[in-house]
Amino acid sequence: MRYRGFGALMIASGLFLAAVPVFAHHSHNAEFDPSKTITLKGTITQVDWENPHVHVHLDVKDNSGKMVNWSFETYAPGVLHRAGITRETFKEGQVVTIAANPARDGTKDLAYLKEITYSDGRSIEIWLGDPSEYK
Repeated sequence: MRYRGFGALMIASGLFLAAVPVFAHHSHNAEFDPSKTITLKGTITQVDWENPHVHVHLDVKDNSGKMVNWSFETYAPGVLHRAGITRETFKEGQVVTIAANPARDGTKDLAYLKEITYSDGRSIEIWLGDPSEYK
């Protein structure tokens, strides 16, 4: 009888430990450099609207004229939706200008989206941090 309870406890502990990575999350400041802002203009090629973060992919011409596909991470779909930002906000084929924090590790094509400006001049700030860190 004692061993059956011990076995159930071991199984429950194992299931709990297997779920622990689900709760892990990275810090914005650990992955991206909030002291730097880059601005890139290009065409939206893909939008990954999924948890834990939405990613907007943008084709941008570099200084040599070569096309580079950038990935811009932003908040989770639920956070964006509550702020009034939906899948329709980021449409493939749109020409936009994005202000973002670049990756700390020097990854040349990854950044955290802070503001998106459309060709008609509309602009959406997607930044919940301290405004003094923004620009």
